[in-house]
Amino acid sequence: MMSSSPPLRAGLQHFTETITVAALGGATLTVMGFPAGLISGSVLAVAVAALAGRPMVVPQLAARVAFVLIGILLGAVVTPETLKGMVDWPLSVAILIAAALSMMAATASYLRLVHGWDRLSALMGASPGSLAQVMTLSAEFGLDLRAIAIVQTMRVLVLAVGLPAGLGLFGFTAVPASSPAQAVPAGVGDLGELAVLTLASTAVALVMQRFRMPGGLLFGALAASGVLHGTGLIHALLPWWMADGAMITLGALAGSRFANTSPRILAGYLGVAFGSFAVAIAVATCFMLVVTSLLPFPVANVVVAFAPGAQDTMMVLALALHLDPVFVGAHHLARFVVVTFTIAFLARRASPKVVPKERIRRRGTIDD
Repeated sequence: MMSSSPPLRAGLQHFTETITVAALGGATLTVMGFPAGLISGSVLAVAVAALAGRPMVVPQLAARVAFVLIGILLGAVVTPETLKGMVDWPLSVAILIAAALSMMAATASYLRLVHGWDRLSALMGASPGSLAQVMTLSAEFGLDLRAIAIVQTMRVLVLAVGLPAGLGLFGFTAVPASSPAQAVPAGVGDLGELAVLTLASTAVALVMQRFRMPGGLLFGALAASGVLHGTGLIHALLPWWMADGAMITLGALAGSRFANTSPRILAGYLGVAFGSFAVAIAVATCFMLVVTSLLPFPVANVVVAFAPGAQDTMMVLALALHLDPVFVGAHHLARFVVVTFTIAFLARRASPKVVPKERIRRRGTIDD
């Protein structure tokens, strides 16, 4: 028993250091006003520390708890108001769904044909939005989190910075994106509701994991939380410290996979990130032009609603730019639902063929 104490103590020290670095990185980007700065900043900070040789470690138990909490958070975006919005704008929502599926197909094909990614990794890299969901599934399937994190994080950062600047440049909105961190209120709600939400989501998550559903912990918690919030039975949200802790832990998990990554490999991943982003935004732009030519919606609303970014990021931008948050939220909710179930279905088909320790290999490059 005495011999096991030093490794345990060292593991706790490494985990403490990892979470501290992740929290500082997430807090820095959040204070700077980056939407989704918490998870992007934690990925970036831990990745830099891992590249510098620091032992960045996230225990499996901590990762599993974070998966469940992320599922609860994602399910909370389903509200009666956004569900009603999906019914009020059926044509644009239908076009949005077609756009999401087309973006996934085009980007996944690009990643497979041009960069030689396997099917499941290409699917995760092509998912238009929900960085937390993608990172959770990628971790569960044992995929190369370095490549997928770079592809997904670069898309979030480019959209967060480029959309407000682009809309202002073309005169579609003149409202500066100031104080985005205050745009989305946070609350806890009744403690009884919070207990019911947590217990129900955890129970469904464990059941789905027991039946070996791909991403069972995430999707189980998401399903329970989505039903409870969408029907209006539950209004409680996770406390901010719990939600932020889950995001930071997930970012730390992704960032820790950057250990032993050479500058050459990192540069190659950045090329993949910008290439896949160009494919996704080109497809999205085609569908945006269709909607703006057929329907009388403001261009800025359509651009933010159809942008291939995470729902929370796009909602922050919509509020910061004084756009219609219900319109944007309803469309991103529709995409979120479709993409979530599409990924679950396709992952189930692809996962048996994925070797857990398999790494993504770019053509002509050996990833050691």
